[in-house]
Amino acid sequence: MRHDAPHLSDICTDLAQLLIQKKLSIASAESCTGGMISAACTDLPGSSVWFERGFVTYSNAAKTDMLGVPAALIQAHGAVSEEVARAMALGALAHSLADWSLAVTGVAGPTGGSAAKPVGTVWLAWACKSSGRCEAQLQLFSGDRKAVREATTAFGLGRLVSLLKAV
Repeated sequence: MRHDAPHLSDICTDLAQLLIQKKLSIASAESCTGGMISAACTDLPGSSVWFERGFVTYSNAAKTDMLGVPAALIQAHGAVSEEVARAMALGALAHSLADWSLAVTGVAGPTGGSAAKPVGTVWLAWACKSSGRCEAQLQLFSGDRKAVREATTAFGLGRLVSLLKAV
């Protein structure tokens, strides 16, 4: 990790302050991070005020069962795709009381990559219940499985902070 990059606990502290100030809450929908986003958020005391729930939807069936992601969408585009990341983010809002959601789906490695979706390929999506806005972004993170998962967590939460500052 670069020394000038914000530490994950600092990102979560900023996120908590913004959510409390704006009286908002979030939910996470995680695949490749396997709950790391939820864990980072709930490491902060008092997070129950702003962290509504987390969905760990590692399998395709879990994405469909817990978030309502259509199986046909996963079949057509693959679990690691913009379409599925967006459906996960919107599904997290539909199946929670949260105001905002963050969804991640990717290839953490060391296996599972392909020429089209190499290890480190991650789609992230952020959705807002009140506006209906859903933004998705593709990232290619380097490093081993741990590094990809940590980078995904920090990037996803960091972008959520930026989005919240803009509303």
